[in-house]
Formats: sequence, structure tokens, C-alpha cells
Amino acid sequence: MSSEQTKGNDFDIDAFRSIPAGLRPVDSEIALLIPTVGREMIGECLRSILAGRCWPGQIIVVDQGGIAKISACLEEISRLGIRTRYVRSSQTGRSRGLNRGLELIDSRFVVITDDDCVVDEAWLHNVGRHLREFPDRVFTGRVTATGEEPVLGTVLSEKSSITRKPGLLFDRLSGGNLGVAMEVFRRVGMFDEDPCVAFSEDGEWAYRALRCGAEIAFAPDMVVSHKGWRTFDERMQQYSAYARSHAAFFGKYLRRGDAFIALRAVLHFARAVRRWVLGVMHADRELAANGRAYVFYFLPGLIAGMKSKVSPPCLAETSAGQEQRT
Repeated sequence: MSSEQTKGNDFDIDAFRSIPAGLRPVDSEIALLIPTVGREMIGECLRSILAGRCWPGQIIVVDQGGIAKISACLEEISRLGIRTRYVRSSQTGRSRGLNRGLELIDSRFVVITDDDCVVDEAWLHNVGRHLREFPDRVFTGRVTATGEEPVLGTVLSEKSSITRKPGLLFDRLSGGNLGVAMEVFRRVGMFDEDPCVAFSEDGEWAYRALRCGAEIAFAPDMVVSHKGWRTFDERMQQYSAYARSHAAFFGKYLRRGDAFIALRAVLHFARAVRRWVLGVMHADRELAANGRAYVFYFLPGLIAGMKSKVSPPCLAETSAGQEQRT
């Protein structure tokens, strides 16, 4: 049994049954989308949503793992006045999971989190407030860490900011803490389903959104906690996969002659070397392993991206009808 299974929180269906209908106001303009590979820790994620100041008008879970408890849990949630949709998908990859969910949304806004995240009590309320004030902006926020294991991608800044053009180092966007108007997805396109960028879908989409003229706002009052559950060996695999995918993202744009991304790729590689050296010098095996993975997998990923001819799908081009749903 993997650590994903042993460290996840079991479902407690009775806990959902005990929640009284009408306990919170329902925001009909917001749909919540959660992709999952069937980790039972999604139960804690859903409980944090229902403990919030308000509830989303709809919850869509796209399950690429397939556990009956998720469907049963959503049935209980539906009696609270929240529309729910359980999508059992045979596809793999977070981008495909997100896109299959996006195809089903009929509300004005979508908020996205991951199955290993727990949201703050005011999270949905704050996301909705920001989106209604600036519907053309993409909103992301703070990501803290819980659990005993280190978490990749924490964002602890408490200073708000607005990004209007791509940055040389990175574009701040946390895929597990995201609020977007559906109109923005129609303009920018959905997440890239190319397998070579399977672990850099958020960064690639952020770059594309900024190039399309969308603004990305960092709102520190949007807070989620990301659970640390991976073992050291699993984190090493994660670093390697992220490194290859990030480089492939660069490679896809280099193939199109993007000089800006060429400079970013050089800086990205230099920073990876620096992390490796500093990790060795300070006996920080986590930092050293992260840097080493990016150095070793950068060139293979770059080549894979430059060879790829797969383009991100538009919202109208995909077909969710091919998926089996319950």
C-alpha cells in the first residue's frame, strides 16, 4: 500500500449527514472543481469547504482513481442545496481531470483546489468577492503546509500583487488555490493535456494567460493548506517529474521562437545548479536533491517539449461526453 493511501484521511459519511441543510449561504455564481486520483484525503478537503463561511453553488469532482466513497459523499452534500457532479474518468493527468470538469461548468466563476488541500474558513467567500470586483483577473493566493513531510510550492507572502506580464523567473499561480471567470478560460484556453508537460500545467497556463492579456492577482486572504504526505523517495520522483515537465514547457515555446522563454530557461537552469551546490554545502539533502533533479532532467525535458506539436485545447473543442459519469 502506498503512502498516498496510508496517509490519507478516511471518509466519514456520517459527518456529512450530520450537517444541516441551509447552514451556510450558497453562492450560485461559483462552481468548485477538484481533480483527484482517488485519494481518500479528499474527504478532509470537502469537509473544509462545508465548514466555510459560504458554500459553492456546485461541486464537481473528477476522479481518475475511482473510489465509491467520493460519489456517496457528494450525494450527501447534494441534499444541502449544493449541486454536485461526480465524474469517473479513465484518463490520467491533472490537466485532463481539470479540463473534463471545466467542460461541465455552467456558472460564472470556477474555483479550483486539490484533493490534498484544506481551505481556510473564509477562502470561498474571499475568492468570490475578488472575482465579482475584478472578473477579468485570475486570482491565486497563499499556500501553507501541514503534515510532517515537506511540501513543494508553498507560498507564504502576505503582500497582495498584480502581475500583468510574464516574469523572468516564474509567474505566481498556485493551481490548488485558484479562482477564474469562465470567460477567461474561453479566451485563454484550457490546461495543456500534453503528457510532456504533465506536471507544469499551472505554470504553462499562467504564462499563456499573461500573454493573452489577463492579469494574475495574488490575494493573501485566499488561503489553503497543502498536506505533506509524500515520503522522501516519492518527493525525489516528484522533483524529477516536475523538472522534466518544466523544461518541456520551455521547449514548447522555444519551438515557436519565444526569445523571452529562452532567457527564462537559462535562468531556471542556473538557479537549479545553485540549489544543488547550496544543498551540498549546507548538508540540505532536500534542496540538493531538488537542484540535482532539475539539472539532470532539464535537457531531456527541453528536447521533449521542442519535439511536441500538441496544442492546449479550447473550451469548445473538447468532448466530455466520451467519459463515463455516475
